Amino acid sequence: MRHVIMRQVITRQVIMRHSRRLIATLSLASLGLLAGCAFAPGSHMDYRSETAPIDELVNVEPITPGLLASWHAEKVDPSASNPALQEALADYEYRIGSGDVLSIIVYDHPELTNPGGTERSAAEVGNRVQADGTFFYPYIGRVTAEGKTIDEIRQELTRRLASFITEPQIEVSVAAFNAKKVYLSGEVSEPKSLPITSVPLTLVDAISQVGSANPGADWHAVYLNRNGQQEQISLYALMRNGDMTQNRLLQPGDILHVPSAENQAVAVMGQVRLPGNISLGNERMSLTDALARSGGINETSASASGIFVIRSNDPGSAKLATVYQLDVRNAAAFTLGSRFALEPQDVVYVTTAPVARWNRVISLLLPSIRLPGATAESLTDARDL
Repeated sequence: MRHVIMRQVITRQVIMRHSRRLIATLSLASLGLLAGCAFAPGSHMDYRSETAPIDELVNVEPITPGLLASWHAEKVDPSASNPALQEALADYEYRIGSGDVLSIIVYDHPELTNPGGTERSAAEVGNRVQADGTFFYPYIGRVTAEGKTIDEIRQELTRRLASFITEPQIEVSVAAFNAKKVYLSGEVSEPKSLPITSVPLTLVDAISQVGSANPGADWHAVYLNRNGQQEQISLYALMRNGDMTQNRLLQPGDILHVPSAENQAVAVMGQVRLPGNISLGNERMSLTDALARSGGINETSASASGIFVIRSNDPGSAKLATVYQLDVRNAAAFTLGSRFALEPQDVVYVTTAPVARWNRVISLLLPSIRLPGATAESLTDARDL
């Protein structure tokens, strides 16, 4: 009887030992399966993440005729004038500054007009405005010139010389403009400073005087720096489309910078035949053009409803980016893509079809299974396992 009881106790111990091993093995297997599911694309398992849900940080907009029509309506009419510029040009008057050289002619008095003789230019013998804003003139002494117009200086000279000359006839002009300048830098033919003169200088005039922008320049984002403030101007809209609202009257001390177009590119990724970066340059490219330059979409693996354009929003926006979706299950939708203009730093992404994505993941995990043409064999293998 004692021997029977001992055998039962030993048997129970062996069974418990094997059970613990089996439970441990099944636990490890379960962990492995869970890990595989967690990292497999296309799975829908809930998991905890320390980062904010990305879906809440983007706007998703389908590319539709209505969206494109609204964009077209928001564009500025190229034929529109620039009333503010026209008013500034009409009121423009040059005011003398330190360093300018004045040419003063007193008719019938050559000794006052050109005391240095006729062999020297007016810029050489003229009256230079000193750092204190004044210049010296015979008989009357110091004359304040800085901040005054040519006509104001002529009137003051006439009034003060009348004590020495009967009815003086005086003409005043600027022989050399040295006081006020604007500066052009970046991708222009000849970066340099340009003088502000009695003829108003606009942005178009300044670009023309330096020989236009280089082919490698970014015409879409030219920066005008004035008094610590920066304004972005589209030279492309001004020169190519005649958008006069982009033109500006330049002021002393302005810095006009034309950057390089090196960062004018879009990235095409996903199920296309030739993924990579495509340089935009100065000519804007449509979504359809970008897909064509990338060799087209891979029809065997791409999802026709999964062509996305990811565009970053402004830093102050509540959303991180806007995602535009093009559905080309009907090939005629490519006409919408041809009207969708890409912008620098856009990301074009073509997703895979769900079945193809799942097959690819399974083929990586289980290389022995042939997909998708061996479904029956795979089921048999699964039963055997």
